[in-house]
Amino acid sequence: MFADLIISFLILFGAAFVLLGSLGLAKLPSFFMRLHGPTKASTLGVGSILLASAIYFSTRGGLSVHEVLILVFLFLTAPISALLMARAGLHRQLGGDNPKLEDKRED
Repeated sequence: MFADLIISFLILFGAAFVLLGSLGLAKLPSFFMRLHGPTKASTLGVGSILLASAIYFSTRGGLSVHEVLILVFLFLTAPISALLMARAGLHRQLGGDNPKLEDKRED
């Protein structure tokens, strides 16, 4: 009973953060601002949902290692991919919200 409440809370918490991350990706004005939506909020949301799944399957029969391994992989790769995308944006000299970097691309 108590585990079901924790699982329900983690799923709702995760769904709210995934929604916020998706809205941030869709609505924020510049590349660097849009980068934070999926890398910060969505990572926390998906991690929360994976943690709820690990708790659910661990309480139903044995330790669930698959979800924990996916969670570790997610938390290791999300910051690295965000760093690489930010460096690519700097390399392409995308301005956006930083006044020091004006948009120097010629479209």
